[in-house]
Amino acid sequence: MNRFKTITGIGLLSCTLLQSAWAQEPASCEKVRFAEIGWADIAATTGVAMVLTEGLGYAPSKVMASVPIAFTGVKNKQIDAFLGYWSPSMDAVIEPFTKNDGVRVLESPNLEGAKYTLAVPSYTAEAGLKSFQDIARFKDQLGGKIYAIEPGNDGNLLIEKMIKSDQFGLGGFRMVESSEAGMLVQVQRAIRKKEPVVFLGWAPHPMNTQYDLTYLSGGDEVFGPDYGAAKVFTVVPPDYLERCANVGQLLQNLQFTVAIESELMEMAVERNDPQSVAKTWIKANPAILDKWLAGVTTYDGQDGIAAVKKFVGL
Repeated sequence: MNRFKTITGIGLLSCTLLQSAWAQEPASCEKVRFAEIGWADIAATTGVAMVLTEGLGYAPSKVMASVPIAFTGVKNKQIDAFLGYWSPSMDAVIEPFTKNDGVRVLESPNLEGAKYTLAVPSYTAEAGLKSFQDIARFKDQLGGKIYAIEPGNDGNLLIEKMIKSDQFGLGGFRMVESSEAGMLVQVQRAIRKKEPVVFLGWAPHPMNTQYDLTYLSGGDEVFGPDYGAAKVFTVVPPDYLERCANVGQLLQNLQFTVAIESELMEMAVERNDPQSVAKTWIKANPAILDKWLAGVTTYDGQDGIAAVKKFVGL
């Protein structure tokens, strides 16, 4: 046997194994840019994604944007991931971006069991405003207003369409746009005074435990059946899963439940820092990492679960 060849072979094998262990994605994948739209649920899930990617050795950042701008950023590859595509309410908004493969929607939703439609305080429902068909009868008590969130949002567009088409007799109403926080301030004021108010409501969200709410029936043709039952999807550039396969695998693994998101959002009410909340929650629920980080390594190819556990303080 040629001893030199044997040693050389062992050396090449060792080198190959070492390269495999330290394999890393292209430098262009190190920065992971997330879109955030100012919704508590998307802030919570984006906070988790940012903690995981940072723990894996990436450099995550987030861009605050409206929904259309978020989709535009993904299409232009200025944003790498948006975890907040609510379907069906955002279907019309995303349609121009999915044409000609402008953006890619991951196959499995990151959340199922959500809902998004108009809501009222339960005392308003008890007074008779229980459905979309009832809103017009309460026009004077409501001041002719329906409260919504940030301009350009999908829910706002649906409300605007109802008003413009006089659907449900809403032609004389005005939509008040602001932000999630601004809308909820108006809701709180109305509740303190026990005044009727109609606004965009959704779950998961702390509003469902902070207030006694009733979701309006009869809006199936606007917000979808079963009180706006929704799934939430992650959107990435068309080639992102191939370009940045490791982060792509993480994004495909990253799935939540209504219970998990509700817990994260309740914690965020006190701390107001989604990443800090995400760290604390992961530290208290480390078993979830087996699912979220299955097949995922650090940026430089090391054990992903061990790295994230160390990062969150386990």
